[in-house]
Amino acid sequence: MADSAAVAGLLWDEWLPARVRGLVGGVLPGGQADGRRLAVWLAAVHDVGKVTPAFACQVDGLADGMRAVGLEMPYRRELGPDRRMAPHGLAGQLLLQEWLERRCGWPGRVTAQFAVVVGGHHGVPPDHPAVADLVERPELLRTPGRSEGLWLRVQEEFLDACAAEFGVEGRLGGWGAVKLPQTVQVVLSGLVIMADWIASNPDLFPYFPQELGQGGARRVAAAWKGLGLPGPWRPELPGSGIADVFAARFELPPGAVVRPVQMQAFEAARAMPEPGLLVVEAPMGEGKTEAALAAVEVLAARVGAGGVFFALPTMATSNAMFARVLDWLERLPARDGERLSVLLAHSKAALNRDAAALRAASWQRISAVDPDVDVSDRVPAAGAESPLPAELVAHQWLAGRKKGMLSSFVVGTIDQLLFAGLKGRHLVLRHLAMAGKVVVIDEAHAFDTYMNSYLDRVLGWLGAYGVPVVVLSATLPAARRRALAEAYAGAEPGDGRFAEVAGADAYPLVTAVGRGQEPQVGRPGASGRGGWVRLERLDDDLDALGKRLESDLGGGGCALVVRNTVDRVLEAAAALRERFGSDAVTVAHARFIDVDRAENDRRLLELFGRDGARRPGRHIVVASQVAEQSLDVDFDLLVTDAAPVDLLLQRVGRLHRHERSWRPESLRAATCLVTGVDWSGPVPVVARGSEAVYGRHTLLRSLAVLLPCLDGERLLELPGDISALVQRAYGDEPVGPPAWAQDLAEARLLHDRLQAQKARAADVFRLREAGRAGRSLMGWVAGGAGDADDTRAGRAQVRDSPESVEVIVVEVLADGSLATVGWAGEGRGGLPLPTGSVPDPRASKAAAACGLRLPARFARPYVIDRVIAELEQFCFENWQVKENPWLAGQLILPIRPGCPTPLAGFELTYTRENGLEVSRAE
Repeated sequence: MADSAAVAGLLWDEWLPARVRGLVGGVLPGGQADGRRLAVWLAAVHDVGKVTPAFACQVDGLADGMRAVGLEMPYRRELGPDRRMAPHGLAGQLLLQEWLERRCGWPGRVTAQFAVVVGGHHGVPPDHPAVADLVERPELLRTPGRSEGLWLRVQEEFLDACAAEFGVEGRLGGWGAVKLPQTVQVVLSGLVIMADWIASNPDLFPYFPQELGQGGARRVAAAWKGLGLPGPWRPELPGSGIADVFAARFELPPGAVVRPVQMQAFEAARAMPEPGLLVVEAPMGEGKTEAALAAVEVLAARVGAGGVFFALPTMATSNAMFARVLDWLERLPARDGERLSVLLAHSKAALNRDAAALRAASWQRISAVDPDVDVSDRVPAAGAESPLPAELVAHQWLAGRKKGMLSSFVVGTIDQLLFAGLKGRHLVLRHLAMAGKVVVIDEAHAFDTYMNSYLDRVLGWLGAYGVPVVVLSATLPAARRRALAEAYAGAEPGDGRFAEVAGADAYPLVTAVGRGQEPQVGRPGASGRGGWVRLERLDDDLDALGKRLESDLGGGGCALVVRNTVDRVLEAAAALRERFGSDAVTVAHARFIDVDRAENDRRLLELFGRDGARRPGRHIVVASQVAEQSLDVDFDLLVTDAAPVDLLLQRVGRLHRHERSWRPESLRAATCLVTGVDWSGPVPVVARGSEAVYGRHTLLRSLAVLLPCLDGERLLELPGDISALVQRAYGDEPVGPPAWAQDLAEARLLHDRLQAQKARAADVFRLREAGRAGRSLMGWVAGGAGDADDTRAGRAQVRDSPESVEVIVVEVLADGSLATVGWAGEGRGGLPLPTGSVPDPRASKAAAACGLRLPARFARPYVIDRVIAELEQFCFENWQVKENPWLAGQLILPIRPGCPTPLAGFELTYTRENGLEVSRAE
């Protein structure tokens, strides 16, 4: 109890961000001093439920010692399964509530809001049925008869002693009148869990300490030094103007100036009466990331945030952003001796080079320290700002799916944020992690109805915590902008205060929203970048595609062909290679193994990025949506399947993206060819695969608003047309020719029905809104999804994506043995994977870098059982050991170069050039 209390005090003093301390202290009569007392006291009493027969009877020898002094109890076998009705967390909550009523005179309705922290310290706050069941079984708390009074006396002695020892004895009278917000209950629960886990580590806190008093203080100080937990970021408000901040924080190209949208975001962060939500809408390539990071520094300093979470749509975009955030962190001013914990958060982060390098260079392990040595230097003194960067640390204790988000700086997939809206075990830790940060959400247009349901709920909680949030998008529908603002502000949909937010038609646009404040809409001027794009129809015919590219690339140039399905990518690539040669055509899609996808991205950036030093004279990239966003690549010509207008505009953002000294004469005017549509009838018919991905309603409305451009009546103006097109496509007003009206109406009915279905499905495990102050967390995650984590099953809870089967691809050698794929490179290719023994860790990790998600057809209900059964024959017993975490439990897909692999009635072929190709077995 003393160890947990001491750790809670150290966490409060040296780890918890100022924002969270202020959140707790702000509702207590004694401010932050009371907040610290409350946190320490709750950590001290969190295990009081162990002072019950239901817990104490578990070890006969120890229980007999208690019986000898009069604390009678049945033997464990006598209590039987009923003992499970009194887990010690729930028992402790009831004991504490009784004590607060009896000793302190608190009303019964008040006690639960404090005691639920004890009840939920194993990750799930109790629900009302569990409390009612235990109340019906009082013998589980105190053995009836002559020892009942002694049990009560011992329980009260523990609680009396803790109240006196930890400084709350004289404070409880005032706290009884407090209505504790659920946000405060959550962060206190998370803090107590952290303190419990640290104090329970026998390497830091050996059992049976021989000394108390000053010896106990030395013991705690030694443990804290051995833990070495990095403190929070302590930013200071930039004293200089935005131009100086940008020059100091970012590597800008020569002659670069701060753009109007960047200046507007920075000034809005400074000027908001109370930091809240910033929605930044600006064209592709306008520097929204730099605008967000500059605003983050201001917002964090204003509220006392201790870190940042940067959320992105995919693992690939997270990996790219992680490198940029590391660079930004290296340029931030630091205090002397400052150490900042950093994490890349997604399921394959261990395979990321930057994350691995950080881990290798700074991995901070926890270790025991001799308590008899001087530990007065356990915390470096805070000094003045240093020109040297802070030390960036990957800390052992902050690793893992439940604790990782507690790192100060985290870059990860949007799932990590959405999990904060999913009812699951240890949800309080995820909320504690978010409550002390600034949150940035990139590519906010990329989420569907299902994900947005979770995102809106999370935004409501972030608003309740007072967490600043920055949302970035190039193509955000006005209705979605309003929904984000209302969710964060805790407003009802349709609140009149947000009419201007929905009605703003300027672009770029910066919207500032605070809880209880009138939203502010900023309209920064355009940067002057942009231009005109000619849109043309192109028949959905491979011969027509080849002839047009042959014509347009006759004088050289680089073209990007974007298809909406992998099958269409491979089909087009095969036809174009016959016409242009294999060396002139590159394929990029999501059906490559992880190591190849990373290499594909690297090569695209090298050949078609800003630098362009190795840009080929003539080349064609045929890609799926992987080239749609977050890759800073530039092409002379774009061919794209019809897509929702916001995504089509994202693709157009890869066209003439950078200023170049030379482009082919025929391609100096930016041109986008739109294909994948049959225009021969009165209403266009989109390729079946595209309709399956995006839906007929969205595609038809997008084509309708683009008709004037497609018909040659006008050019597409960027960025001026972006917002107008997106708002019309996603609005409610009629669009398109009269002949389309019936098809559009029918498509709308189907679309609305599907969206309503998705919203209902999302609500099954979605966290409820923050309740009124004083309402306890009882039942907070009842009926939840269990452990919410970054696994395939976990991600499926917050993404409305089809079920998938993930495999690790290995190569079958000529002699029948297995090895890592030969082309993996960097010492990872061709490493042996013996099936009769545990593979070498280096080989296992190299194999894990070759993960691949099979197409959705392999996860259909009538196929998936057969797929798994056939793959499980390669789950070798020697690979399923804890010494081999990279391969244990994974499905293995062996391939022979040049030979198809049979699987569930299909033939799978994998090549470095094309990735995975699937055909039906003959």
